[in-house]
Amino acid sequence: MNPTLLAALIAATATAAGWIVNSALANRTELRRRRAEARLTHVERQLEQLYGPLLFLVKEGRSAWQDFCDTLGRDGVFLDGKPLSGEEKASWLFWVDHEFMPRNEAIQSLLSSNAHLIAGDQMPDSFMAFIEHHNAWRVTHLRWKKDEVPYSWHSKVNWPVEFEADVIESYERLKNLQIEMAGLVRGVET
Repeated sequence: MNPTLLAALIAATATAAGWIVNSALANRTELRRRRAEARLTHVERQLEQLYGPLLFLVKEGRSAWQDFCDTLGRDGVFLDGKPLSGEEKASWLFWVDHEFMPRNEAIQSLLSSNAHLIAGDQMPDSFMAFIEHHNAWRVTHLRWKKDEVPYSWHSKVNWPVEFEADVIESYERLKNLQIEMAGLVRGVET
């Protein structure tokens, strides 16, 4: 075979092989970038539509609870089994109607409309405990308001302390993941 033709054939083969390898690497990089972007978009939706608002509500609720306890001069309301005085009961019911119940309604609404954004493969037990707390209290409180059916002035199911901890932990984990994923997306694009 003609040496010039052989050299041209080798050069063409090397060029084609290089192009194929480059194309495969570019496709793989593009696929990784798309996956990272999709994951980042989902994490940002979780933070924006669910965990950010939930974090705000639980922290605001914690602050309001502390304010109410300070108003009563107690560390809690129903811990000692002692009934509330008339003035304490009036104050409690005001806070229930204007502070605690509306916040619980907002939390319940966020969870029901954004359940698809809950981190993990199932709803956390603490989220279910919150729903039980809210529903048990809401219904008995509404019966009292509408039909004057007496009740214990609080939910039969205590506020799940784990709910607040789970919301905070999930928010922080997702924020860290958002930062990491944003770095990957930027790193892959450059």
